[in-house]
Amino acid sequence: MSRNFLKTLCFLFIIGFIAISGASAADKVAVFVSIVPQKFFVEQIGKDLVDVRVMVEPGASPATYEPKPAQMAAISKMRIYFSIGVPFEKSWLKKIASINPGMKIVHTEHGIQKMPMETHHHNDEKDHDQGVLDPHIWLSPPLVMVQSRNILTALQEADPAHHSEYEANYKAFIAMLVDLDGDLRDILAGKRGLRFLVFHPAWGYFAHAYGLQQVPIEVEGKEPKPSQLKNLISYAREQKIKVVFVQPQFSSRSAEQVAKEIGGQVAFVDPLALNWPGNLREVATKFEASLK
Repeated sequence: MSRNFLKTLCFLFIIGFIAISGASAADKVAVFVSIVPQKFFVEQIGKDLVDVRVMVEPGASPATYEPKPAQMAAISKMRIYFSIGVPFEKSWLKKIASINPGMKIVHTEHGIQKMPMETHHHNDEKDHDQGVLDPHIWLSPPLVMVQSRNILTALQEADPAHHSEYEANYKAFIAMLVDLDGDLRDILAGKRGLRFLVFHPAWGYFAHAYGLQQVPIEVEGKEPKPSQLKNLISYAREQKIKVVFVQPQFSSRSAEQVAKEIGGQVAFVDPLALNWPGNLREVATKFEASLK
């Protein structure tokens, strides 16, 4: 067998492999999601049958994000957009839908009754901004079970040939969620009713699921006024709170000031991490350690 013949054979093999790989990629259900944790949810149900892109890139805030031109261009090739109700969608979702009228918009929050956004604590009372609903439904495993069902239905409708594969993946994901929920309950056992201090009130659904109470520094999406900050510091001292939790997407200036005044420390917890189950276990452990 000549060397040239072997080279030709290898070349044809490579071309064939690329063609097969390309066809496989083309056959995937192309979808966009709003935030990084959704990518994890969709990939758990879709596995290798889906190609998932994220709109709000790591480090950015879902409250103020503006899609990039390349992302808007990519929308024209998508079959599904999985929304979740984060603030930037109010301004952009209709524009996104208009680019690709054939793309299905799936509201993964469908069936979930959202809570009002917590805005301020004073004299042991909770206040809420009744006009703003808390969008952070991805931080509660029981609520992710609802979202996952909406994801499953959309994928099965878009790709009925793989109906049973999606169903099997969904059932495995639900089992994972049940295990995670049990782990979080074990980590936070005995902490019911205790309070943790956060800058941005992202952890309301998590707190509700596991019997905790979050105390936000932020007031109606803004840095607190000096009088509000003074009241909060007094409250934190009364409650013997020693840790102020912040997230990478927001300024930690006020949190650092509060931590200094109460003789505590600042700790980071990220509500938008891709390793969603590992992140929630880590966050629960941090909360538990702060609730001594």
